[in-house]
Amino acid sequence: MDFKGKSLLITGGTGSLGKALTTHILSNYPGIRRLIIFSRDEQKQFQMAQEFTSIEFPQLRFFIGDVRDKPRLKRAFQGVDYVIHAAAMKHVHLAEYNPEECIKTNIGGAQNVVDACFETNVQRVVALSTDKACAPINLYGATKLTSDKLFVAANNIKGDNPIRFSVVRYGNVMGSNGSVIPFFINKRKEGSLPITDPDMTRFNISLQGGVDMVMHAMEYAWGGEIFVPKIPSYKILDVAQAIAPEAKKPIVGIRPGEKIHEEMITPSDSFYTYDLGKYYTILPATPNWKTEDFKKEFKAQPVAPNFSYNSGENEEWETVDSLRKLIKKHVDPNF
Repeated sequence: MDFKGKSLLITGGTGSLGKALTTHILSNYPGIRRLIIFSRDEQKQFQMAQEFTSIEFPQLRFFIGDVRDKPRLKRAFQGVDYVIHAAAMKHVHLAEYNPEECIKTNIGGAQNVVDACFETNVQRVVALSTDKACAPINLYGATKLTSDKLFVAANNIKGDNPIRFSVVRYGNVMGSNGSVIPFFINKRKEGSLPITDPDMTRFNISLQGGVDMVMHAMEYAWGGEIFVPKIPSYKILDVAQAIAPEAKKPIVGIRPGEKIHEEMITPSDSFYTYDLGKYYTILPATPNWKTEDFKKEFKAQPVAPNFSYNSGENEEWETVDSLRKLIKKHVDPNF
């Protein structure tokens, strides 16, 4: 996709994926007119501006704002062609304890993004989802499922507007802020890594893998798809063994709202799910384009009825050795 002369805005742009997207876009699309980092944390913006200086990257802009504030979003979206919506409250246990705040950001914020896009001239929107939005048992997952529904349904009310909304859904991002691997690396100093449940598994994707998915959706989405990557799983005990084999590993029990295994496609989704090769995609139940045309364009193959995709029954797994290599490559070069 050519961003020459175009403007792109990332909500939650100071987060792990936002920074990875920024690096990728500035490195690969030097012709971009503006890249706007929209977030509410002034300290993170200040720190990011030291890393990406205005002298080296004059096309980069920093915009303080909250997705809960629709007028501010609308102001930020003026002249913007593409939006990546990455802003969210994402910590499961904090959302369980502060439900109203999570709802305001993850649902109200999503609707504000949709509305602000319609009220400006945004052409493409990619919203970030999570495996926890699939058959959710916690509030965070429920709010992200609702957010997904809002972005998918936005395509139904666009009329003649050429805008396209799509969603990318993936598992734990290796090394992202607050995730298990940096948490374990830090706890290693104490000689003890708390294990929630010895049977727990999670999907694993690198930051670059997440970036690649977003860019794929930005370029190829027809509107309404939920893209799901084919990625390996890991066992939480293997992660602990890879990081600190000599450390104690006490079992502390799962936290409120946690699952033993995560899921990204349920059997109920299977009737709308297609295999694109590198990714799966869940198509909208009522697309505003012909499914047969989509299948022909992307050589999309329907998955088997009642197909499901979850971290506990995955066909591809990381090992202790492969995890160590990935941690060294993606998280800590000195590991």
